[in-house]
Amino acid sequence: MKKRVFDIIILNGRPAAGKSEIIDYLKKTPIKERIDRFHIGEFHEIDDFTFLWEQFEDDDIMEEMGLPRIISNREFEYKGKTYPGYVFKEKWYWNFLIKKINLNYSKIIRDNPDYHKGNKTVFIEFARGSEHGGFKSAYNYLSNQILKQAVTLYINVTWEESLRKNRRRFNPDKPDSVLEHGLEDIKMEKLYKESDWKKFSSSNSNFLKVKEYKVPYGIFENMPEKTDKPEVMGALLKDVLDKLWKIYLGK
Repeated sequence: MKKRVFDIIILNGRPAAGKSEIIDYLKKTPIKERIDRFHIGEFHEIDDFTFLWEQFEDDDIMEEMGLPRIISNREFEYKGKTYPGYVFKEKWYWNFLIKKINLNYSKIIRDNPDYHKGNKTVFIEFARGSEHGGFKSAYNYLSNQILKQAVTLYINVTWEESLRKNRRRFNPDKPDSVLEHGLEDIKMEKLYKESDWKKFSSSNSNFLKVKEYKVPYGIFENMPEKTDKPEVMGALLKDVLDKLWKIYLGK
């Protein structure tokens, strides 16, 4: 049977770059159109934000029970000052989240070994800043099972645009919401101002080199913002994914 959809799309970008908006747009696109225009079928999402936030909640519960927090703290130090806000105690936990992604994907294939034969796609979503290892470190923790069949879609915005959109979307009443969560400005600066994406992707304009694998990638330029305009977003997304599809089939 002729291949019609991507098996795995790794969706990367700075916080609030537009990743969740693209996912939301695709969810609302009828399946036939989604396959024909974007090479994306029925899809399952694995977003490491859900694992991250659950850990903060678990540590809160542990604290309420009079037990020590295991993974996170309620405050952090930056440039000699202390600020309120959740952070991980150790940087290794960022790569632990990637291992959680691997585990969740392996369960999908375990329960349905023919998953990718049925025009189905898995989205893997995460953001990384240089401060906690960057994209290079994260990709080195992705499983071979993922790397050998994945492509990457990177949503490109500047640090200043990421900060602006993070402020805009933040709903303090829904800090666990994929579409409405946000970070304090100072934490955004600490964790995400510096990015290694350009260096990580600079060796080749079509492929990310990760271990022995070549991961095809495309860049969705979201400057000026397009993910708030569905028609504009759809047209650009089609263009980027069409080019990525050709690289994917030819790799």
